[in-house]
Amino acid sequence: MADGGEAFSARTAASIADIGRDEWERLANPPDRPYNPFISYDFLAALEASGSVGAEAGWLPLHLVLESQGRIAGAAPLYLKSHSLGEYVFDHHWAEAFERAGGRYYPKLVSAAPFTPVPGPRLLAPEGPKRTALASALIAAARQTGVSSLHVNFLPADEARLLEGAGALPRSGVQYHWFNRGYRSFEEFLATLSSRKRKAIRKERAAAAASGLAIRGLRGAEITEHHWDAFWAFYQDTGSRKWGRPYLTRDFFRRIAETTSDRLLLFIAERAGEPVAGALNFIGGEALFGRYWGAVERHPFLHFELCYHRAVEFAIENRLARVEAGAQGEHKLARGYEPVETCSAHWIADPSFRQAISRYLEQERAQTGEEIDMLKAYTPYRKE
Repeated sequence: MADGGEAFSARTAASIADIGRDEWERLANPPDRPYNPFISYDFLAALEASGSVGAEAGWLPLHLVLESQGRIAGAAPLYLKSHSLGEYVFDHHWAEAFERAGGRYYPKLVSAAPFTPVPGPRLLAPEGPKRTALASALIAAARQTGVSSLHVNFLPADEARLLEGAGALPRSGVQYHWFNRGYRSFEEFLATLSSRKRKAIRKERAAAAASGLAIRGLRGAEITEHHWDAFWAFYQDTGSRKWGRPYLTRDFFRRIAETTSDRLLLFIAERAGEPVAGALNFIGGEALFGRYWGAVERHPFLHFELCYHRAVEFAIENRLARVEAGAQGEHKLARGYEPVETCSAHWIADPSFRQAISRYLEQERAQTGEEIDMLKAYTPYRKE
């Protein structure tokens, strides 16, 4: 293939280790872009090495590599999927409809950070001809592999437009993010809320404090094996209730503790020195990402304290631009989080099925836009 006079070729890699850390990080987290931990080599390599992704997990690595003049010009995280679990951009009903009509929906290709509904770059190439060529190469890989579809999830809007130009269908979703508007303290943030919402948050925090638990934040080496063992128990409990089985292995947490400890923040609640609840966050270049939560004791508002209020406090103290607390959750609105649009792009091989999905997505995008407008009216901030 060629774009703008430069010739490109594409290949796939069965492991991110085949690409190498330096090459991957050069593309994924260049110095001119805020660091995103979930597209980093260390995060994706830990998923592979720990067995959290792989053939048995139904996430078979098949990373796309774009080359030009003997050098890697771009890359994209890519997985051959045998199911639709762990994606958070839901297409189960697409699969059911296609298979009822006699088609075979799985396997499919997915470009995403596995089990991680965090927006971030997927077309890892400099803006311009290389990124455009990478978008086209993803579609070409789907055609050559013979899959039913390609799904690129939680990507930036400009990358979604490139994929749309290459033949993918755009899709919109909703998440809730908290934005730091230069607050100097949590109280200054609270002052921007309506009186009723401000009082409600103070009551929540007072109730969590009244639990008798000691709550603290741990970073990097402060998170010991004892904490990791306790957190693993929390994560297993949450994963079993939400997904049927946890997606991540214990070894995954061991590996990220070794390779990305400076990016980890654990809010832990303890009773007499023993952890009973925790929320694990990743620290990005400009955002705090809340990822995993669990508890073996239930206390009023403890979840909100560890996952939302403490995260906001940390972002203010460390001058981070925002907090992203995961997928879904309209309850986040009352705690100062605001609705934002997320993007995904979907290439469908079968022409008739593609036409049906296109009509569906057109209606869904309109509904999502209306939903975001409606939700913005319910944010807790004082109306001027």
